[in-house]
Amino acid sequence: MPVSCETTTELGIAVLTVSDTRSESTDTSGRYLQEALVSAGHHCRARHIVRDDIYQIRAILSAWIADDDIHAVLVTGGTGFSGRDSTPEAVSPLLDKTIEGFGEVFRALSLAEIGSSTIQSRALAGMANSTVIFCMPGSTGACRTAWTGIISEQLDSCHRPCNFVGVLQVRAGVE
Repeated sequence: MPVSCETTTELGIAVLTVSDTRSESTDTSGRYLQEALVSAGHHCRARHIVRDDIYQIRAILSAWIADDDIHAVLVTGGTGFSGRDSTPEAVSPLLDKTIEGFGEVFRALSLAEIGSSTIQSRALAGMANSTVIFCMPGSTGACRTAWTGIISEQLDSCHRPCNFVGVLQVRAGVE
C-alpha cells in the first residue's frame, strides 16, 4: 500500500561526527544535522563524536546498522585528503550497495559554492542492512548543502518520483 503524502514517514536517524578536534560544544556540523532532521519530522536516535580512526568509526556504524530503530546515518567529517581522513575507507567495506549518485550530485551542488575545491570531497553514500548511510565533509556549509540539496528529499516519503524510505520501511516494519 503506498504511503500517504499528507504526512511524511518519521525515521530514526543517527548522526556521527568524525573528528580528532571537535567536542560537543564545537560540533556545529553534527548539531546542524540533528536540528535539520528533527525539523523535518524525524527522530535523532543517537549522536556521537568519534576520532578519525577506521576501527572506531566501523564499531559505531556497525552497532547502528544492526539497530532496527536506526534507518539512516548521517556521517560528517573525514572525507578529505589529509593524513587522518579515513571515513570512506572505514565505511565502504560495511556497504552492501553504494549510492554512486550521492557523491556526484553533492560535488555538482558544491561546485557552485566552493569552486574546483569540491574535487577534494570524497562524499559517499550507500546501503548496509537496509540502513542508508550518507557521508559528507565536516564543514557546516557542506552539511547544509548535502541536507538541503539531497538528503532531506531522499528521506522524505512524499518526495517523487522516488526516495529511500520505501527500502528502509521493509526493515522498519512500516507499510
